[in-house]
Amino acid sequence: MFIGAAIITAIQTRNEARTLLEKAAVILAGGSSKRFGQDKGLVTLAGKPLILHVVEKVSGLVDEHVVVVSSEAQRESFSKLLPENRVVVDSTGKQSPLVGAFSGFQHVSGEYALLLPCDVPFVSRDVVSLLLEICGGRAAVIPRWTNGYIEPLQAVYAVEPAIQAAEEALGEGKLDMRSMIEKLRGVRYVSTLVLRQLDPQLLTFFNVNTPLDLKRAESLIHARGKNRGKSRNIRR
Repeated sequence: MFIGAAIITAIQTRNEARTLLEKAAVILAGGSSKRFGQDKGLVTLAGKPLILHVVEKVSGLVDEHVVVVSSEAQRESFSKLLPENRVVVDSTGKQSPLVGAFSGFQHVSGEYALLLPCDVPFVSRDVVSLLLEICGGRAAVIPRWTNGYIEPLQAVYAVEPAIQAAEEALGEGKLDMRSMIEKLRGVRYVSTLVLRQLDPQLLTFFNVNTPLDLKRAESLIHARGKNRGKSRNIRR
């Protein structure tokens, strides 16, 4: 179903400080990263860890944050960094986004959960707000590119149906998110053509996977800072 401009305008103009009840954020931080030599979520960008960029972007849009890690050592590290957030350990020993999502969904108290990885520092509050705003009555709200590719790790899920679907998929030995999504009924897909109206460069979907990505992210932040400075000078 197409999301019209009127809805987008409403999202942009509403009071973002309003708490959206019964909604949580599940942030996946358990994957290993040999390229960085440390947990990816703890890699520093512009003076703060990647995961902190993500947490701050969704702060105020959800009631609770649940961070999913894969070891007690990670739990200790992330708990020190995020003392006000819940950090849970996936004890299955199988590192995959589906396993992490399943673990996170089981620990939230809300009816809906926004799923995010820990390495998306430019996730857009407007995009997240839209996904959360239209999730009512749906099993999931998932961004979809024009070529049909979907973004299951930056989506909103109804918790109970997602737990059941994930459990079934894992029981069949499947570890990919699509296997869970195929079992859901009532999924709403949102075109990236619509999301471009909120995030013109679609940097919401930019992942920091390599040191080269990190350098690009640093350049983007530097460019944004210069643009903000120019805007202030123009207003003066």
